[in-house]
Amino acid sequence: MSQINDDTTTHAKATLSQLEFVALMALLTSLVALSIDAMLPALTAMGNDLASTGAQQNHLVVSLFFIGMAFGQMFFGPFADARGRRATILVGMLIFVFGTFICMAAEDMTTMLVGRFVQAFGVSGPRIAAMAMIRDIYVGASMAKIMSFIMIIFILVPMAAPVIGQWIMLMSSWWYIFVFFLLITVLTAIWFFARQPETLHRSVRRPFALSEFVDAARFILTHRQVLPYIIAMGCIFGAFLAYLSASQTIFQNLYSTGEWFPYIFALLAFAIGCASMLNARLVEQMGMLRLCYLALFGHILTSLVLCIVVWFFGGLPTLTIWIGLLFVDFFFVGILFGNMNALAMQPLGQIAGVGAAFIGSLSSVVAVPLALFIDTFLADSLQPITLGFLILGLCSYGLFRVAEIR
Repeated sequence: MSQINDDTTTHAKATLSQLEFVALMALLTSLVALSIDAMLPALTAMGNDLASTGAQQNHLVVSLFFIGMAFGQMFFGPFADARGRRATILVGMLIFVFGTFICMAAEDMTTMLVGRFVQAFGVSGPRIAAMAMIRDIYVGASMAKIMSFIMIIFILVPMAAPVIGQWIMLMSSWWYIFVFFLLITVLTAIWFFARQPETLHRSVRRPFALSEFVDAARFILTHRQVLPYIIAMGCIFGAFLAYLSASQTIFQNLYSTGEWFPYIFALLAFAIGCASMLNARLVEQMGMLRLCYLALFGHILTSLVLCIVVWFFGGLPTLTIWIGLLFVDFFFVGILFGNMNALAMQPLGQIAGVGAAFIGSLSSVVAVPLALFIDTFLADSLQPITLGFLILGLCSYGLFRVAEIR
């Protein structure tokens, strides 16, 4: 295997304005969030219509999606480095459409979960290709700045998606949410293939071979910083995924918010958007690592306060206090998301496709079991969620310290 250059781009040039490039990459990566968050208001109704065994199986509509993405990213990572970014997006979108048709035809929960797995496998293609395109053109703090701008747009999707899902439910049924997915996918494909050229030149493509994949994996897994950052991402995301999967249960069942749920969800997602806007301004001045440490300290401290407050209120604080503390906590999480990913991608310039795949897949492999474990303890108390935030935040801090060992 040729030597991997860890600190350069593939020398692709930006052909779109920064504004259009950011918007297009954000939309491609946002297909993931759209496919997850638009379903949240429909979980109970879907479970009832498809004879679900209970809330835990309903949560699988969300958490299983990340398992499908883990497998999809492991395929599309080397595929993107061998066949190019545009081919990756095309194949991924076709698989996503096929999975969407399976979901639309589902008459039981098992078929629905199969469709969701296929959807997730496919949508990982556009996500991987978009991340690799960013790394093809940008590096270091410039990449982190672009990713922060993308996060600003990206976060609008989690804010809007549950509201859209709720509106669709009020006008018709959850089945039409999947029709909405098809419409967005087609429009995104038209925009992308009409405007964005290939960023991975044939001269720097890597063969789609097992040996190349294994060598790239060895480089990633033995790099003294990349693996700790990936596991740290998995810990932070695992705690957040536990909340995400159970968000409808928390707000509609425990707090009885009814149709206000998507708006509360949007408010909390806005905290991550605010963090991304601030991060875009600060990352070139302060650096990714310093911002991550500051955000980790804030996240751990806020999680400790959450644990104490939840204990004081007997497991269920008032809705206002819960939302207020979560807003602060998610602000710190928003700073972590963009910077942790950029730190892990930094050494992977010439294997950006495989690199994005491993980062996404391994962080999901860490996050999903943690989220499922936390959610098994969720009944009438929020303590499992808050303890998950605190313990996994401390684990992430420890992993950052490990990454600094020379």
